[in-house]
Amino acid sequence: MITRSNRPIRVLLAPSGFKEGLGVGEVIDCMARGVHAALPQAEILSAPMVDGGEGFTETLVALTGGRLHRVTVTGPVGQPVEAQFGFLGGRGRIAVLEMASAAGLRLVPPDARDPLRTTSRGVGELVRAALDSGARRILVGCGDSGINDGGAGMAQALGIRLLDATGAEIGHGGGALAGLRRIDLGGRDPRLDRVPIDVALNWHNQLLGPRGVSRVFGPQKGASPAAVEALEQALETYAAAVRRDLGIELRGMPGSGASGGLGAGLHALLGARLHPRYDIVMRYIDIDALLRRADLVLTAEGSLDGQTPFGKVPSEIARRAKRYGLPVIALAGTVGPDAHLNLAAGIDAYFSILKRPCSLAEALADAPRLVADAAEQALRMVLAMAGTGASRRGRYGAPHGAVQAHH
Repeated sequence: MITRSNRPIRVLLAPSGFKEGLGVGEVIDCMARGVHAALPQAEILSAPMVDGGEGFTETLVALTGGRLHRVTVTGPVGQPVEAQFGFLGGRGRIAVLEMASAAGLRLVPPDARDPLRTTSRGVGELVRAALDSGARRILVGCGDSGINDGGAGMAQALGIRLLDATGAEIGHGGGALAGLRRIDLGGRDPRLDRVPIDVALNWHNQLLGPRGVSRVFGPQKGASPAAVEALEQALETYAAAVRRDLGIELRGMPGSGASGGLGAGLHALLGARLHPRYDIVMRYIDIDALLRRADLVLTAEGSLDGQTPFGKVPSEIARRAKRYGLPVIALAGTVGPDAHLNLAAGIDAYFSILKRPCSLAEALADAPRLVADAAEQALRMVLAMAGTGASRRGRYGAPHGAVQAHH
């Protein structure tokens, strides 16, 4: 219920970043401009939501007053790339890194998107750099990957040998796993035995099967139907080798399919503990305290579709907001197939930020204005429903202390 109040409406902005476009902080800034365009005196609350993908490292380092470190590693198509890790402020040498910094999809040129060949080697080099800098615990964020190699490249960078039938090292990429016959941990970096690794990932992602990573996400990374089947069979071979040589069953393991199967490699080969990503993120963002103060929640993500209810930021925010009876509006760069499923997941309304057909390049270039405009119109809709008439009084004409949502 919306009524007049002596204080401004409190709007909680809790978006994800727009992949390959705006970072989460930029999305919040744009949304805030839009909200203030509709109601200048609105009180903004913000929660920079990260899901383990792009922005995970920078956000957690910023929230804790930590420090970033940059390092050159091997990118997903073998090129040198500048990646980063950080140390959380005042927390006993806890390093944080995101795999997307070293092997994200944005690092794979569109004409080179072939998950049969892309490698996670740079992720292992990033882990090694954190160990070299004195990390006593490591947090790894999984998301926005451009790989499908099960973490094989990462493992090889840390001294683990993945051998074919002749005893030679297999090559790079998800396709090379088809030749895997033996896993040799003899050269594994011994520091991994002393430094715990915790991984924030999508708990719903499976390594194999109809909902397996190759079939669900392979096409997004450039895999043809034939390549999808080849990747599935290669990961079957990988899982069989892990089961035989290490005694670990990956089939059906929650989170094992995260980031092209990197979750499986982190657990089986590096001894990492896998966690639902928001169990990690919410240690640093007190979202419940913000929700208790809010009247309305605006969330956002680059794409809203039938996958969103399975652990994406808008659905997680909506789930938590509904504990407090809060209305939730989601903005999206694109609205994809089965987006209506989000209405049953706690999102009350969703809108695309796009106002006309355009290319991806055009949308990315104009994203700041599009996000701000969409947030403005979303709030104007709320104000109109409140009966304040604010939406008819011009861009900056809303009265002081206009509305409050009661729940």
